[in-house]
Amino acid sequence: MSIQAFFIFLIANFSSPSVSIIKEHLGKTQTGMASYYASKFNGRKTYFGEIFNNQELTAAHPSLPHNTLIEVTNLSNNKKVTVRVNDRGPHTRNRVIDLSKSAARELGMVASGVAKVIVRVVGVDGLMLLPPSQVSPAAAQAEVSPKE
Repeated sequence: MSIQAFFIFLIANFSSPSVSIIKEHLGKTQTGMASYYASKFNGRKTYFGEIFNNQELTAAHPSLPHNTLIEVTNLSNNKKVTVRVNDRGPHTRNRVIDLSKSAARELGMVASGVAKVIVRVVGVDGLMLLPPSQVSPAAAQAEVSPKE
């Protein structure tokens, strides 16, 4: 039994809310534009009731469950970061994810404010279930973007 299968077995048997997340989302990818939170949101409550902190590696996603782990890859420079979903959004048309400033900094997108990214679900509730991707920017560019 692989390590990944073992962790899926553990979660499936001991954490029922996570089972549906794993079945529905694990490994799924989405390509589109990312932005990051303005400083004025620091200290405010997120949709899930957490206090937002721009220094943490977190993100807002329109549909993924709370505490889902997402690997985000900036397609212009291939930099990657893993973030935890702790809010809903983005609330701007044509964006797939809103990142904390720390996550945006790791992706090298602070100066531009936005970047074309690929997001991939890699874990849940703090548990990484998939290894880092080896997706090249050229291969990711060929993927179909979500419908608007």
